Amino acid sequence: MLGGVPVARDVVALVAPVAEELAARLGLEVVDVEYRREGGGWVLRVFIDKPGGVTLDDCQALSEELSDRLDDLDPIPTSYSLEVSSPGIERPLKRPADFERFAGRRVHVRTFAPLEGRRNFQGRLVGLVEGDVVLETDAGQVAIPHDLVAKAHLVAEF
Repeated sequence: MLGGVPVARDVVALVAPVAEELAARLGLEVVDVEYRREGGGWVLRVFIDKPGGVTLDDCQALSEELSDRLDDLDPIPTSYSLEVSSPGIERPLKRPADFERFAGRRVHVRTFAPLEGRRNFQGRLVGLVEGDVVLETDAGQVAIPHDLVAKAHLVAEF
């Protein structure tokens, strides 16, 4: 905590396991959890997914369960708004399993440090091979160590 306000990463570390447990019971996967200041207030955002995509009913069910659990646990000492939603068309890829599940899709990857003189890569995801995120780019195949990936997300194809 900083001056009575919880640090975002601490809130995420406390809330994510609770959200993941409840989501799993509902047949859902937690893609990401964010806690940030927006418009003068705090927002706790939980992004969920499942094969075939999530519905409004899925979001509502997890929101109700998570809200009740967070009211009981009271891990956040300040007031906040809870939002549960789909990760959207450009879903982030975080876990190693994400890079397997979405093989064949177009992705954008940003690295923590330059690799082959670049930090941004876009191409078709081959998958995760021996700990490397492998992409087929216009310049050929590139292997990015998973621990070097700062951010990755699907790219919408129309």
